[in-house]
Amino acid sequence: MTQSINRVRWTTEDLKRLPDSSNRYEIIDGRLLTTRAPHWKHQKVISNVARVLNTWSDTSKLGEAVPTPGVIFEDADNVIPDVVWISYERLSVGLDDEGHLTIAPELMVEVLSAGKQNQERDRETKVKLYSERGVQEYWILDWRAQQLEVYRREDGLLKLMNTLFSQDSLKSPILPGFTCQVEVFFG
Repeated sequence: MTQSINRVRWTTEDLKRLPDSSNRYEIIDGRLLTTRAPHWKHQKVISNVARVLNTWSDTSKLGEAVPTPGVIFEDADNVIPDVVWISYERLSVGLDDEGHLTIAPELMVEVLSAGKQNQERDRETKVKLYSERGVQEYWILDWRAQQLEVYRREDGLLKLMNTLFSQDSLKSPILPGFTCQVEVFFG
């Protein structure tokens, strides 16, 4: 005899009904994911990444980076990445009436939080989701280890291409002419 398991499928509307708190809520495949307010250094890395990407963007005039935007792929997939970079072309068709992205930006960035569950979410669950949704590049920064994992789209999937450390230089094919030392993200 097989027993069927019913599970609650969270939606964007459910998130709107949650009380305001210091928690951050995301939905992936209808599952509610909760994280607490991040460590100061985590937030500093987010600021640094957004600043570096926007400095390049100001010169290139190709797009912009935004920290902690809402990205609503659909009702059951609603995330808040730490930073996104999106081209102006995609941005022009990618915002809903409430100012949330509804399409995949070219680049998503996550800064690892402590804990196995948080790291599995960023390295497994989000890699799968971002692959499915068409993200071209995904960076995972670990401020504790001072390293950056670079995932790039290959054969329709995001695959780990490089693990860079503070002394390494970062270049990206989706950001023409962009280059920076990884250490600037952790400074």
